[in-house]
Amino acid sequence: MNIFLDKMKALLGDEFDDFLKFYNSSGEHYRGLRVNTLKCSVEKLEKLLDFDLKSAPFCSESFYIPNEITSLGNNPLHHAGAFYIQEPSASSAVTMLDVQEGDYVLDLCAAPGGKSTQIAAKLNSKGFLWSNEIVKNRANILLSNIERMGIRNATVSNAYPEVLCDRLAGCFDKVLVDAPCSGEGMFRKDSTAESEWSDEHVKSCAERQLKILNSAKNALKDGGVMVYSTCTFSVEENEGVIGRFLEENPDFKLEDANVNFGRPTLEYARRIFPMDGGEGHFAARLKKSGELYKNSFTENSKKKIDSKIFDFYDSLFIGRPFGENIEVIGDKIIVLPQEYVPYEKLPVLRSGIILGQIVKNRIEPHHSAFMAAKADECVSKVDFDVNSAKIKAFLHGEEVAVDNNIKGYTAVCVNGITVGFGKCSNGRLKNKYPKGLRLL
Repeated sequence: MNIFLDKMKALLGDEFDDFLKFYNSSGEHYRGLRVNTLKCSVEKLEKLLDFDLKSAPFCSESFYIPNEITSLGNNPLHHAGAFYIQEPSASSAVTMLDVQEGDYVLDLCAAPGGKSTQIAAKLNSKGFLWSNEIVKNRANILLSNIERMGIRNATVSNAYPEVLCDRLAGCFDKVLVDAPCSGEGMFRKDSTAESEWSDEHVKSCAERQLKILNSAKNALKDGGVMVYSTCTFSVEENEGVIGRFLEENPDFKLEDANVNFGRPTLEYARRIFPMDGGEGHFAARLKKSGELYKNSFTENSKKKIDSKIFDFYDSLFIGRPFGENIEVIGDKIIVLPQEYVPYEKLPVLRSGIILGQIVKNRIEPHHSAFMAAKADECVSKVDFDVNSAKIKAFLHGEEVAVDNNIKGYTAVCVNGITVGFGKCSNGRLKNKYPKGLRLL
């Protein structure tokens, strides 16, 4: 670690001693959550949590969590997708991307999903998100988080960046490259990142990052915006990569993201150190020359859909809230995003939401659909308080007593936020919460 600390001293100068105080205080680090406004408002979550939230400077929905708060992942509101547990400074990159409703956005290195779910909240179910992760098991985690947060307008893939960006050339208004890095900003809370660090690893990361960035540029429209970010302090992986990219790509330039957090570096790029309220992040906003144009390649499914599927849809949800762009793929009934990029011959895990699954001669609802629905869009629902024994029993996979008048497939909500579903009969709700998500 002497080489790392020598580099930090050269980088920080007089502030190195301040950095060292944070670096050596491994017992406490910045912890945070980001409110998922697709499912819950900031004001509502503040009322429901039993601890106070302190605003973080990197995103208006990002807050610090007190270090004494533990097991937050078991909270029913977390299961419902009301919030995402995220180190506060990690939200800075999406803030700099400045996503607007209706944008088409690619998150190229997306797992585990913190930045993708932040992008989706900014899109507010308008426009389109493509989330990609090259590592298969991490792509599955990404998909799980996309589902938990109730995102309707996303495609999740498991593709090589160069293949994906070549096939989707010129499709996106905005691209995020949160590149794999040496993770120097994770050292205080992740001993593995620290033990794997070496100067050679830093150089290897920088070469890979430049390659990914040069792939990502192809997916961007003329006039589009790309943000490059890392969770490391290394000059080679940050300013060095950006400098080399700009030399090779004169049609790109750095652009002011108009943010006040962290500290400036290069022209317009931002660095965040522990002294700035986060574990560590770097982000730079790049603009591609040319005029931006609106996408025109979305097509609705031309396949004739059995009327029984629409009857099933209407039995669960009011007004077909996910749209009617339905495809049957294998035994699954998929509602594709109302706007999306076609994905033939790409390794896509899911596009849109799964409405149901065909089992023998019947259709069974899928957890994905209820997570994406709002409570007032559900034909039948039960609502439990976050502190109730019933919501805890449901999340454990148990049957729950309900009103005798409630029949059939029913959304389960926690304080008005959907968290799953069950099937009601004779005053009992038979549990349909996925076994892999249940509390132990």
